[in-house]
Amino acid sequence: MSSSERGAPRPRARGVPTRTRDAGFATAETAVVLPVLVVVVAALIWGLMAACARIECLDAARAGARAAARSETPSEVISAARGAAPRDAHVAVAREGDLVRVRVEAQVPGVARLTVRVDGEAVALAEETVR
Repeated sequence: MSSSERGAPRPRARGVPTRTRDAGFATAETAVVLPVLVVVVAALIWGLMAACARIECLDAARAGARAAARSETPSEVISAARGAAPRDAHVAVAREGDLVRVRVEAQVPGVARLTVRVDGEAVALAEETVR
């Protein structure tokens, strides 16, 4: 064997990739990145669920405040608020002079300690006070 056959690199054709020592690193990097992507997507979905629950609480509080402002019975007010509220939401109605205040609170499910409580509050002027 000549010296050129043993240690010298062979010429390669254009466009043909050479073999390197980092073969397989793409698989290892993907194995590390995929769980991180799953956690990030799960966190985004959970945040979206919390934002939607907050909006539902606000809408429910507004519906309850409108019903209370029309001088509907307390059971009708709570029923109107619960109809728009998230499941298992707590509805509180209070009268403060000419104003009616409705507060809706709900628990957003999550993993372990990631549960969060969201709320919404609406205030309306009672119609019988308007002249």
